[in-house]
Amino acid sequence: MAGLLVTDGYKFSMAEAGWPLREETFYASHRKGGLQVLPFDVEKLVREVLPVPEAGDWEFLAKHDYEMGAGFHAAIALASQVRIHALPKNAVFNDREPICCITGPSAVVSWLEPLVLMWSYRVQVATVALLRPDELAASVGTVTCEEQKRIVLETLDAVGVKAPPITVASEAYVARVTARVKELAEVTGTPDRLFEVGLRAATCVEQHLLALDGCKAAGLTRTSHVYGARVKGLTPVGTMGHEHVQRFGSDDAAFRAMVERRSNRSSFLLDTFDTIKSGIPAAYAIIKERGGKHDSIRYDSGDKEAQYRFAAKLALEMGIRPVQILEDSFDTALTKRFEELRKEVGWTPEEQVYGYGGFIVAQTAGSPLTRDRVSAVYKLTQTGKRACMKFGNEAGSGKQSVPGKPVLWRRRAGASGPFGVVAQEGEAVAEGYELLTGAPALSSPALAEAKSVRAEDLRLVHSPATEALVTRLKKEAFG
Repeated sequence: MAGLLVTDGYKFSMAEAGWPLREETFYASHRKGGLQVLPFDVEKLVREVLPVPEAGDWEFLAKHDYEMGAGFHAAIALASQVRIHALPKNAVFNDREPICCITGPSAVVSWLEPLVLMWSYRVQVATVALLRPDELAASVGTVTCEEQKRIVLETLDAVGVKAPPITVASEAYVARVTARVKELAEVTGTPDRLFEVGLRAATCVEQHLLALDGCKAAGLTRTSHVYGARVKGLTPVGTMGHEHVQRFGSDDAAFRAMVERRSNRSSFLLDTFDTIKSGIPAAYAIIKERGGKHDSIRYDSGDKEAQYRFAAKLALEMGIRPVQILEDSFDTALTKRFEELRKEVGWTPEEQVYGYGGFIVAQTAGSPLTRDRVSAVYKLTQTGKRACMKFGNEAGSGKQSVPGKPVLWRRRAGASGPFGVVAQEGEAVAEGYELLTGAPALSSPALAEAKSVRAEDLRLVHSPATEALVTRLKKEAFG
């Protein structure tokens, strides 16, 4: 399924407020999970899901405030020209090592994000099958849909492991999603204050469409999944992600680009640099200027309660009433807590809304193999000639990304030092290492050496070029 709408709504708003034809690079990585096995050919899967517009796609976008310009149309027509540099099939990778880089027109390589992130499920199935086989039956014995079952069988076949009995329990899954949304609606008083952002948390598109059935049955009407909105009669939503702020290099420039290139109200994402020092002040300055446009601010990493209290105090001082959007790891307990805070600081119910991803979609799927379990990410690393990164400058957030065009050096057998080094494309490979990115597919999973690696050698290490790039970008951003 590669229709134009099978992505998140903010991909369209960011493309229209950015440079859809500019060459950009994104990379995929897992922030945690330890050693994991890549059971598929990355390039093959990328090319299978590149966007191909279908009848009515453009009209649906225009109807829902995502009318796209000539640059976006031209970029989508060039989708087949993307370049993929990836680890070989059957490679083993560790936390924060780059699985692949995808380079091409900005609108296209950005569009791919939710579909690339779904692949974390395949990786986890293969890893459990090979490294923790006693957990396999419990991990994949019950699935949400036929497509998820097909993915499990295909993955296990790829790594040579016999599949356990698998039960497809679609009705039970939909019922659990419905129950969870109703639970959240009881906390907020109405499903109108909730929206769904879980496409990236699903194992496949079919599962996510089932999740939307459950959401709709509970009264939820908004989703980030544009295709899902179209086929389920919902409203697509989404304005801004980290990549948009990274493109412009500052919160103020990025936020102004969004409001100056799109006529709709905006949601300002706060934490690409620093939520309190930069994100909230920049957003509030624009909200103050725009008066009654009903713009909103969206929290992500860091101490959200401290950020929220700061935002409420500053809004009172400035005489503004921005809508608060709360996402990222929100569940019932956290929703209850922020409803208490809302009452404490004096926001009305209509001024505070909540977005839920994995809590609705993945954690009710009957499998522990979720995107959150490995913290799968897909981040912008270079825009045009300029390297960029997400700083996530919040204590303990652990969300800093890698800039440039990252590749992976793997330690040669018998050599000493870190197991892997995150380097830059074209950088001379250090002695004792070999370039793993772009290497031919391995005949079988590279487990033998990986199992013998000492714990102290399994750490994130940057090459000289990568470290210099990170240092320079931090200095440019923070002085």
